[in-house]
Amino acid sequence: MILKALYIFCLTYPGGVWYIKLKNKMTMKRPEKKQLMSHEQQLVYLKKIEGQVRGVQKMIKDRRYCVDILTQLHSIIGAISRVESGILRKHLEGCVAGALKGRSEIEKQKKIDEVIDLITKFRKTT
Repeated sequence: MILKALYIFCLTYPGGVWYIKLKNKMTMKRPEKKQLMSHEQQLVYLKKIEGQVRGVQKMIKDRRYCVDILTQLHSIIGAISRVESGILRKHLEGCVAGALKGRSEIEKQKKIDEVIDLITKFRKTT
């Protein structure tokens, strides 16, 4: 859906005079649903994370300041969490949603049990 909007721009000049300019502007379409990344696309991020880990190893060898090393490690943890979230989202919106829409009650229950097991496992590690 494309919406028309009226924008008011106010400008000031050195003399302190205000000028108002009215302008019609078309707004963008509503954002579409976020695209899920494929596992291959996630590999790009994992390779970047791999480079970050090598960088931390070099920082340790170079006896860099501990706070700098910890900052980089925190960055790596965040990047891994984003990859993990992306893969989990893909699994839930793809595999699990597909099974729940299917007819087999056995497959539905397997997917539900699988997700519950994952959540239980994730809680133990945090």
